[in-house]
Amino acid sequence: MSIFKRIFKVTQAETHAVIDKLEDPVKMTEQGIRDLKKDLQQAMASLAEVKSMAIRTRRNADNKKKLAADYERKAMMLLQKMQGGELDPAEAERLAAQALNEKEQSATEAVQFAQEAERHEQMANQLQTNVNKIKSTVATYENDLITLKARARTAAATRKINKQIAGVDSSGTIAMLEKMRSRVEEDESLATAYGEMATADKSVDDEINAALAGGSTPSASQSLLELKRKMGMA
Repeated sequence: MSIFKRIFKVTQAETHAVIDKLEDPVKMTEQGIRDLKKDLQQAMASLAEVKSMAIRTRRNADNKKKLAADYERKAMMLLQKMQGGELDPAEAERLAAQALNEKEQSATEAVQFAQEAERHEQMANQLQTNVNKIKSTVATYENDLITLKARARTAAATRKINKQIAGVDSSGTIAMLEKMRSRVEEDESLATAYGEMATADKSVDDEINAALAGGSTPSASQSLLELKRKMGMA
């Protein structure tokens, strides 16, 4: 590998490392969710518009179908009036023919509106599928974001703890603990010694005070006399 390729590889690796540090996965996910929600709003607006068109064209188809039936009924009534002698045959047939023409035109328009309504309904169904897919994706990403945030907090705390542990000087810590233990043991020994001294001093004072008070403690001369008697010197 040439020196230029090596330099390029190193530079590329450093660039990726910088980008990785700059890119916060949590913020990127939140932005992605916001973008998806915008897409969802646009898709829902389109869906509402297409559904509205489907409803209007379906209504027009039904109206044209009813109008065609009404023209046919009127043509029949004209022929009935002609048969009953209420209308001139030529006039009745002319009007009946015009009613039938209107009926055919309305029927044709009804078919056209019905076909257009069907196309709009199919498009609405496709848009509804896309809307449902985007909704599901947004819900999935939001749940993933909750998990990602929790993992990020745990990872940051764990990294901080491990970094602190790794930075601790074990030998220095042990030496400091040993020094502290030695100091504590020394303080405990001094405390015990001072306690014994306090007890001893208190006993001597008690004896002296008792002797001066003329209590049951024997005087020095009496004790000396008894000791001479035991030794046969009295």
